[in-house]
Amino acid sequence: MIIAVDFDGTIVEQRYPKIGRELPFAIDTLKMLQANGHQLILWTYRAGRELDDAVEFCRSQGLEFYAVNKNYPEEVYDDRISRKIKADIYIDDMNLGGLPDWGDIYRQIEGIDLTRFERRKKKGLGRLFR
Repeated sequence: MIIAVDFDGTIVEQRYPKIGRELPFAIDTLKMLQANGHQLILWTYRAGRELDDAVEFCRSQGLEFYAVNKNYPEEVYDDRISRKIKADIYIDDMNLGGLPDWGDIYRQIEGIDLTRFERRKKKGLGRLFR
């Protein structure tokens, strides 16, 4: 799958134009998704020096993107081409409902169902002892 990922408020805390602290498990989750064969595109409002800083921050954490604010690395932007990225999934803190936990994001993308691990309710005195 192609996954477009925002930077500020999604990978790091929202501190634009500065770079906030990494959100817990963001980089590790994205690297796991890459290892599972997904292509990641950094899709952010940032441009110029601020964009370079974001890319370098991710690179310093071992995260490289397939493309940055483009559909593919060789794409040349001009005003006849929409800047909207074509992706299967968009991960952004501005989603309706906000940004889910990175563990939830990973499970949803990889189709992992945790219901089989949920504890069954015990009856009687058994419910007092877990």
